[in-house]
Amino acid sequence: MIARIRGTIGEVRRTGVLMDVDDLTYEVLVPAVSLPDLQARLGQRVTLFTLEYIEGNASFGQMVPRLVGFLTEPERDFFLRFITVPGIGVSKGLKSITIPTADIAAAIEARNVAALSQLPGIGRRTAEKAIAELNGKLQEFHVGRGEPAAVAVATGLQAEAVEALMQLGYRRSEAEDLVGRTLAAGSKADTAERLVQDCFRHAMR
Repeated sequence: MIARIRGTIGEVRRTGVLMDVDDLTYEVLVPAVSLPDLQARLGQRVTLFTLEYIEGNASFGQMVPRLVGFLTEPERDFFLRFITVPGIGVSKGLKSITIPTADIAAAIEARNVAALSQLPGIGRRTAEKAIAELNGKLQEFHVGRGEPAAVAVATGLQAEAVEALMQLGYRRSEAEDLVGRTLAAGSKADTAERLVQDCFRHAMR
């Protein structure tokens, strides 16, 4: 298993990066929260802590190996636990992590269903499952942190933006995905109105 990869960030994409390692280029999927940091480090050497998984259906012979990378080892370890929650999985897990994993861990430990359910792709039912499965098991990922105000602020802002987009005709899943991608692309909006405007700019790219 590839546990760590070190190379130059050659390109940042919507769901990951292309990393140049000697004469090879690896596609590495990364959580949404890491994309702005990696964009800022384009052309620089970076170390990512990785895990591998196989995507596809063996019955149809469409098995594709994927490499997932994280900026720190604790982030990778948290992700491995997070995707054990029924209904999450690798793909949804990567899209949903639009805030630091330590903040997500703190919300789970605090049983904050409202905050968790605002993460892209994580509705109330999945948030409740995450708490049922992981509460009491994540203290190491938020040592020294209380329940962060940043979680409530960020997720509250996301919720308002999602509701605004739905009023404009978007389905909830579409609105959640667009808000998540906009935040992952580096939006610094501090109000729901500005976040919606950033969403429109992002959608037009």
